[in-house]
Amino acid sequence: MRILHKNEYLYAVEEETGYSLLGRGEAGKLRPHDTLIPKNEAKLMVPVNPSKIIAVGLNYRNHAQELNLPVPENPILFLKPLTALAGPGDKIQYPVSSQQVDYEGELAIVIGTKGRCIPEDQALEHIMGYTLANDITARDLQKKDGQWTRAKGFDGFCPVGPCVRTGIEPEELEFKTYLNAELCQHGKVSDFIFTIPRIIAFVSEVMTILPGDIILTGTPPGIGPVQPGDTVRIECEAIGVLENEIVKY
Repeated sequence: MRILHKNEYLYAVEEETGYSLLGRGEAGKLRPHDTLIPKNEAKLMVPVNPSKIIAVGLNYRNHAQELNLPVPENPILFLKPLTALAGPGDKIQYPVSSQQVDYEGELAIVIGTKGRCIPEDQALEHIMGYTLANDITARDLQKKDGQWTRAKGFDGFCPVGPCVRTGIEPEELEFKTYLNAELCQHGKVSDFIFTIPRIIAFVSEVMTILPGDIILTGTPPGIGPVQPGDTVRIECEAIGVLENEIVKY
């Protein structure tokens, strides 16, 4: 995970009594460190510093049906700006120009090594690990604009965290999304339309992927609106909890 301590961004592993530092360089060059920082002295941040946020739309058949959209033949890609990033516990402002803002809980891939035109059978070698994300969307603006940049690009509309989990089999991953403690979504990698290797191969045919880049893999059915005062909580047993409150602009 990535923490802010005394105005410095550091990579660390969460321990019971604090955060054990991994080093002071980029995520791809981490080394064990003896320093332990108490949790009350640090703030959890977005776990990596990406060059870009790539997202896949409609990667669950039931979600496509939920939106009355056809199942795509290839992954549908879009980008979210880096200013949309938010960390665990950050408050997300509800934009004044929207009347319907929806949560979209997702599993996210974090890239570990640079690549371009990566074959599917080599795709997993380029992954650092996995984290959680909320692809917050101004649904009314998405429908009005006919494209997704404004609807998904507001500041804070991409909470990510709490950590990057490495060394796990992605096929076994699943997560749940809660709105104010009510279960709303249950996503499983096994339900993807496009597999993780397929996504990486497809994305890397278009653009070079770099260490730290984040790829959102799509949201399952169960999306719904939020209001100021609501809390969205995304949980994955293997990764942890990403929780954010929605507040007035």
